[in-house]
Amino acid sequence: MHVPDHPSEERSTEAPKGTSPAAEFPKVYEPQLIEPHWAETWVEQQLFRADPKTPGDRFSIVIPPPNVTGYIHIGHMLEHTQIDVLTRWHRMRGESTLWLPGMDHAGISTQVVVERELAKQNITRKELGREEFERRVWEWKAHSGGTIKKQMIRLGDSCDWSHEKFTLDPPLYHAVLEAFLRLYHEGLIYRGRYLVNWCPRCQTALSDLETVHEERNGHLWHLRYPVAGSKESLVVATTRPETMLGDTAVAVHPEDERYRHLVGKAVLLPLMNREIPIIADAAVDREFGTGAVKVTPAHDPNDFEMGRRHKLAEIDVMTEEGRMNASAGAYAGLDRLEARQRVVADLETQGLLVKVEDHGLSVGVCDRCKTVVEPRISMQWFCKMRPLADAAAAAVEEGLIQIAPDNQRKIFTDWLANIRDWCISRQLWWGHRIPIWHCPCGGLTPSRDSQVAIVAGRALPASPPEKCAKCGGGKLEQDADVLDTWFSSGLWPLSTLGWPDDTPELRAFYPTTLLISGYDILFFWDARMVMMCLHLASGKTAAARIPFRSLYLHALVRDAQGQKMSKMRGNVVDPLEWMEKYGTDALRFTLAIKAAPGSDIALSEDAVLGYRAFANKIWNAARFIFVNLEKFHSATGMTIEELAAPQVRAAAPYPAGDSVSLADRWIFSRMAETIAKVDDALENFRFHEAAHDVYHFFWGDFCDWYIEWAKPAMADADRNSAVAAWRNLFAIFEAALRLLHPFMPFLTEELWHRLPQHAPEKDTSARSIALQPFPRPAPQWSNPDAEQEVKLLQEVIEKARNIRAELKLDAKRRVPADLAPATLEVREVLEKNRAIVLRLAMLSDLRFSDAKLDPSSGPVRSTPQFDLRIAYGDTVEVGSELVRQRKEKERLTRDVESKQSRLADETFRSRAPAEVVRQLEATLVERRVELEKVTERLAQLEKLGGKSATP
Repeated sequence: MHVPDHPSEERSTEAPKGTSPAAEFPKVYEPQLIEPHWAETWVEQQLFRADPKTPGDRFSIVIPPPNVTGYIHIGHMLEHTQIDVLTRWHRMRGESTLWLPGMDHAGISTQVVVERELAKQNITRKELGREEFERRVWEWKAHSGGTIKKQMIRLGDSCDWSHEKFTLDPPLYHAVLEAFLRLYHEGLIYRGRYLVNWCPRCQTALSDLETVHEERNGHLWHLRYPVAGSKESLVVATTRPETMLGDTAVAVHPEDERYRHLVGKAVLLPLMNREIPIIADAAVDREFGTGAVKVTPAHDPNDFEMGRRHKLAEIDVMTEEGRMNASAGAYAGLDRLEARQRVVADLETQGLLVKVEDHGLSVGVCDRCKTVVEPRISMQWFCKMRPLADAAAAAVEEGLIQIAPDNQRKIFTDWLANIRDWCISRQLWWGHRIPIWHCPCGGLTPSRDSQVAIVAGRALPASPPEKCAKCGGGKLEQDADVLDTWFSSGLWPLSTLGWPDDTPELRAFYPTTLLISGYDILFFWDARMVMMCLHLASGKTAAARIPFRSLYLHALVRDAQGQKMSKMRGNVVDPLEWMEKYGTDALRFTLAIKAAPGSDIALSEDAVLGYRAFANKIWNAARFIFVNLEKFHSATGMTIEELAAPQVRAAAPYPAGDSVSLADRWIFSRMAETIAKVDDALENFRFHEAAHDVYHFFWGDFCDWYIEWAKPAMADADRNSAVAAWRNLFAIFEAALRLLHPFMPFLTEELWHRLPQHAPEKDTSARSIALQPFPRPAPQWSNPDAEQEVKLLQEVIEKARNIRAELKLDAKRRVPADLAPATLEVREVLEKNRAIVLRLAMLSDLRFSDAKLDPSSGPVRSTPQFDLRIAYGDTVEVGSELVRQRKEKERLTRDVESKQSRLADETFRSRAPAEVVRQLEATLVERRVELEKVTERLAQLEKLGGKSATP
């Protein structure tokens, strides 16, 4: 079999007869050479295409579409690892499997990126005009967008790239138009003048979810408003004095005795010299500030609601850019923060600034550009959410959608219970343009249908209305706004499968099986998909309309100290750098084994290095097998095909003589148990448990125990026994590769192709381990008796190794051991397997004793089944050992006293970093344990007559 060392060489998956691959097996595991080759091969061969016509069970999942402007970060890496593990697992279980990839047009983010590029040329989008600007964005997407797709391929994502979608693709545009028009005609989409979150930098409305609140230090200004026709005044407190220019009332609580006599009167608005009413409203907090509040309906959400209740004027004093407009009078043209300073200074000059207090406040900022958001009244499009939210909550409460971890279910339904209408319009040029036309008469007319026309590869509404539905006029202009990006994303499971058309993909793969996403977009995306898809999908029952049957919300990845990663802290991990350094498989496995549901992941470079060692362990084990196979081939002429061909592996385990050896019975039983555990863990999203079980089977059971156990049998002079050993070894090795494959796809693919496989032209599943079945144990594999026997032998060997380490014996020196079995059965098992115990424990003899072992003669290790001792007299000269141990006790005593002294020093504790103190405390505990063991050993040595030895 020719397997080139460099991935650029052509590879063969069919083994030439009579050859051995040992000479071609690289000595060093280099994932940087292996991984890119297989990543490209999987895509080139289109291994992961999903056919909707394939019968049987199905598994489908859509990717949370990354932004077209994006790149892979460590959160993506975790999410994609979990999706890919499950996708590969389901595919190997024989299910028709679709992982549907794609990207989001990311309205605000993409527009910001392109505007930045234009700014370098001193060009604005308004100077270009809408049509040219859109053309520039499409041009940017063609050349620079989609970097993340290349990175996903490098990760090994087993997507069906033939189904790749983009939220502005014509079919998806068709779906968005259909959804909008249906909701509009049902009265669920409406237009109105309401208060929205406004980003002056992006110059668009934002949803509540796109506004991030940060705790900041601010001020509370107390301002005096004179009562008209009176010498009295009201003092109001505000955190945004510049908005007073748009005040239309002052409000007090109706039960506040301090101000009840003033309700119905008016105050003179400072700086603007207009009278505004004093109103009573129960929403006023009597404990905040002075108990009197200014009311600015156009610039505060609470004031807006109060203004609507009292029919107050709504005066907008700011422009889209966050500057004061003509309604701000003398302050027109000033930036809002500059206006704040001027307003405060003028109030102070006029004697109307009472006092200024420091005040902590929650400030809303744009999630994308971090500009402080301005609550601003604006004409926008909204979607009524109550009917949609009630249906979504019912689907979850009735168990149609399972949510994990469990605590997220209540968070989900609580949010739905308190939902507000969704502002779906954005003042952008990049996105799905709202299919409504305006007439000078004020009439609104929707597009005639949802079909689209294709112009220069882009989708445009095919049939705008010919005349106004209100006046019949023909001078119509399309609404300038686009839809919120999350509107199209909310249709993602439907639109990507062809809805609203009745496609084979939609019939086969909808509802999708599962959604995996971060809990940080539970409300942005997950909930909106449930609401919109439930309402729009065809199907007589809710179970047929839900977008997914299960929702798994993964945790966040934090740094090694548990801190959230951020550029400001400088602790952001670039997964691509770590992939190049340690291998993608190592990083994938680290994320999987740390992904306990409901717990954030503390990621360290040391952990990744540890699982890089795991990959290297597997590589070295494989190389050991092939190198020894070369020797066996030279001695016997047996080829790898005779020992490891698919049909040979399928018939394992093979007997050695009259029966299958204990080691083989044990390893196949361990494999059966591990498979069951992995299946159960993955079924319930316990990725950490599945990875843990695979890790301990491959490293512990297979590499550390089974291979070591099987070494003599592999070289047995009895040809039949040796052949059985080799066949069983290859069978279990290949099954272990398939078991590991969902977690470490690259390494397992590489090693699997070094084994004989069916010819790909005769068996298409032989093209990749990914197309092979996940290991399925035969009924006879399970053997609890063999597992119990081997467990006993392992305990004896491990206890012997522990004592040897304690006595610091030379690794190559064999010594005898005494063993007192608890039962006759234990003795029989050990006598029957004496040879393996002696070999793996490096013992020269195993002496059985019916009497209790005396610990004064040497260290004893006890279990319910046996006591084991290695006597001092068999390992050391008592006198010299006593001298050595006394010196060791003196050293440890000094060390303990030194550390105790440092920790007792309050100056040290107050000045040293907490981590240094913690490490010193931990080290002190370790030294005390060591000192206790040395003291105990000295006492035992002295009982043996060593008291006469010179200290």
